[in-house]
Amino acid sequence: MSTAGFVISSLDCLISKAFTEKTKGKLLSYGSDRVPYGKIRIKNPITSKGCSSNEQESTSLLNLTGSPFYVSDSNTLIAIGCNNKASLTNIEPSIVGCFSSCLPTNRTASKDYLETVNCNSKSTYDDDGYGYCSERSYINETSCNGNRCCKASMPGSIQQVVGVKIDDNAIKIKECKVAFLTYDQAYSLLHGSDPNLVLAKRYSTVELGWFIHTTDLLSFVDSLKCMFMTEYLNLSRRSYEWTSGISCACDYNSYFPNYTSCRCNRGYKGNPYIPGGCKDINECTESDHSICGDGTCVNLQGSLKCVFSNHKLAIGFGSSFGSLILIGGIYGLYKFIGKQRRLNQKKKFFKRNGGLLLQQQLTSTEGSVDKTRVFSSRELEKATENFSLTRILGQGGQGTVYKGMLVDGRIVAVKKSKVVDEDKLEEFINEVVILSQINHRNIVKLLGCCLETDVPVLVYEFIPNGNLFEHLHEDESDDHTMTTWEVRLRIAIDIAGALSYLHSAASSPIYHRDVKSTNIMLDEKYRAKVSDFGTSRTVTVDHTHLTTVVSGTVGYVDPEYFQSSQFTDKSDVYSFGVVLAELITGEKSVSFLRSQENRTLATYFILAMKENRLFDIIDAPIRDGCKLNQVTATANLARKCLNLKGRKRPSMREVSMELEKIRASSVDMQLHEYGSENEEDNEKGVADANIELQSWNSIAVTAPTSQYDVGTSSLSISDIEPLFPYQTR
Repeated sequence: MSTAGFVISSLDCLISKAFTEKTKGKLLSYGSDRVPYGKIRIKNPITSKGCSSNEQESTSLLNLTGSPFYVSDSNTLIAIGCNNKASLTNIEPSIVGCFSSCLPTNRTASKDYLETVNCNSKSTYDDDGYGYCSERSYINETSCNGNRCCKASMPGSIQQVVGVKIDDNAIKIKECKVAFLTYDQAYSLLHGSDPNLVLAKRYSTVELGWFIHTTDLLSFVDSLKCMFMTEYLNLSRRSYEWTSGISCACDYNSYFPNYTSCRCNRGYKGNPYIPGGCKDINECTESDHSICGDGTCVNLQGSLKCVFSNHKLAIGFGSSFGSLILIGGIYGLYKFIGKQRRLNQKKKFFKRNGGLLLQQQLTSTEGSVDKTRVFSSRELEKATENFSLTRILGQGGQGTVYKGMLVDGRIVAVKKSKVVDEDKLEEFINEVVILSQINHRNIVKLLGCCLETDVPVLVYEFIPNGNLFEHLHEDESDDHTMTTWEVRLRIAIDIAGALSYLHSAASSPIYHRDVKSTNIMLDEKYRAKVSDFGTSRTVTVDHTHLTTVVSGTVGYVDPEYFQSSQFTDKSDVYSFGVVLAELITGEKSVSFLRSQENRTLATYFILAMKENRLFDIIDAPIRDGCKLNQVTATANLARKCLNLKGRKRPSMREVSMELEKIRASSVDMQLHEYGSENEEDNEKGVADANIELQSWNSIAVTAPTSQYDVGTSSLSISDIEPLFPYQTR
């Protein structure tokens, strides 16, 4: 390389000569893997005080003036010894120093260090300043934190003259003190707190930076066909291929504008300071092992590539492709087996839940195919978002009701039962077929069912406005619709019409078995719709601990049914009478807030009628604005429905017709016949009803415990939830 008529032919000669001529230190190493790029390391005397007669001066100076070298800022000032105050000189305007105190310490630390390292003053050292000690396990070495040892960093500016001084004005204690410059990596292996151990090394290792002087930096780098270091690093970060063929890179320092240092890049070695001095390394021959494995190594400028024969490539490609096909086949087989397993499980559930019987019924019954729909489990999972918790409308002892939307946009209520009673599946299928054919405006429509799940799932039309119980006993909104007698009378007429249809007008008589206010749904116009009639009760197992054929809800169950275990159409009439009493009084069917003799609404209502206190028990919101003649006639009708003897109760058809007459009446009506013929029976009924209330604990009845405080009563709460709650999602 030529610069200002000077040719650099030997980098070793240049560095060695420049260093020995300008400094008195001994060159240790440069250009090795352990020395950073653009740096050299030298031996430098250790400054000591109070250690021995032949110790170094308390001040030492490293002068690099006139050379291309400078003290690197990677060096650190270290001071070891008790009350040792050390500082750097000739670095104005910077001031660098530290003070090591002499606080009490566990003196076994230094002993452990010596025993572990097994080094002494006679130890020899390698060229980089590391002692040949028998062990290099520095488990108990101390840290240089100010106690017997301190350190301070070099300033960031370029320094060519640096001195190390131990302050003579420090506290006069006759103990050995040492101070020296060293680069951090070297001292991290030697930082004991015993100054004699450090002094035995006789010198410290100092790291210097260096640059080559040029008259024109840009022309010099161009003549070498090198690239500036910053540009080279930016290209190599993007892609290694972008730096292919660039053998060297040079850097410069802002403190020395015309000085530079260069290096051979990866894949090259040699002298970067002469044109073409960095020669390509043949990685294929210099590597100790086969880099390419089964392939052939081809050397390139600064790199290599591996070439594989077509035969081997074909084998590798075929193996990879075959593996992919095998994995794909296994995955496809796994999916197919899973699909078949789910399909077989659905078939098993369909058969167990009476699906074959349902198909037979649909085939044999003319016209029923269009009316009874069998949903697939996938349809209902999609409609309810896989039966998501956010879709739950209500939960009860019999099952959980979800809000869903079918593919045609219809909003439905999907009722999923909890447990199957297989002994009643035939009855369940028959009722599904019959009930799905019912088309009455005051009956919640059963749209169909799904038998592919572990338990049968029923699909009903969705009623958005909640149930009658909520509006009578829980509604705290500003809606005053239920505060008028006309609305309540219309609701009673709707219920009576629906029950009359079930009992007589349907293709086969259907008994509801659980008429109560929570099973009376209200649409957006407050039209009543009877729901939950019988079907779910035939397919679920009662969750009470008692086993009996008698079931129902406390306060609504027919006493005659309780005694005989025989349910008739007149049992529905009795339950309807309780609902009528609720509409008139606004009272709950059972309330522990009333006295014991008036605990059931039936008893409370009959006693009030007997004592001519009807006006006193009329619900306050309707008392002032009602037509008293209609309320009285309705109350007398309710009293007849509550007769303990079923044969003396009117049929639901008669009840429906009578309520229509009451609504149409414009003059006072005196229906004494409904009171006189029941007088004797109901006197006995007052006592019997209370006796029976105490017996409910021994039968499988359900009570809406959320409607009143049951205290310690053991009444079942398995049936308290309505099919559709008031709040919808």
